Amino acid sequence: MSIIFNTKTFTGDSFAVNSIGYVGALKTASVKDDLLLSRSQPKPTDTFSGLSRTEAKLTRTFTLTGAKTLAGEAKVRILVDVPVGYASGDVDTLLNDTGALLSGADFKNHVKSQKINF
Repeated sequence: MSIIFNTKTFTGDSFAVNSIGYVGALKTASVKDDLLLSRSQPKPTDTFSGLSRTEAKLTRTFTLTGAKTLAGEAKVRILVDVPVGYASGDVDTLLNDTGALLSGADFKNHVKSQKINF
């Protein structure tokens, strides 16, 4: 099974009970281009139905300039917790808003500059 986004294809490479590791076209023995999708099942209590948890982790090797090493890893982790019984439309809105935040200029500036208050 493959996942395609931003015209990049990631192919399933490692399979576990609650996770699948994917590799991208840039992957080599010394360069990471990895995607990991994982999940954990809700753990209900007597008073709460629990949270469904999913995670995506994208890891890439960057070539560095002006640093003490020639290369380094960059990682983005997206962790989503939704309560059991959610409405599908609510999750769609949450994920659409998150995608807009991640791709927006303010968040890009935050990551690049490490500034919190613009």
